[in-house]
Amino acid sequence: MSDLVAELSAQAHALPPEERARLAEELLASLDPRDAEVEAAWDEELRRRIEEVERGSVQLILAQ
Repeated sequence: MSDLVAELSAQAHALPPEERARLAEELLASLDPRDAEVEAAWDEELRRRIEEVERGSVQLILAQ
């Protein structure tokens, strides 16, 4: 491991868990670049659906 990678790793480990997770997601995404517009649209759709469930404005159906 290069000195820079070791230093960055040490700094990353000092971050709170939520920020480490966000950093990990960003790094992984950089290895498999996808259409950012499509990814953003899916992210927004997921947020919208979660909000609907949390508000109780949709009826959930159990999978069988």
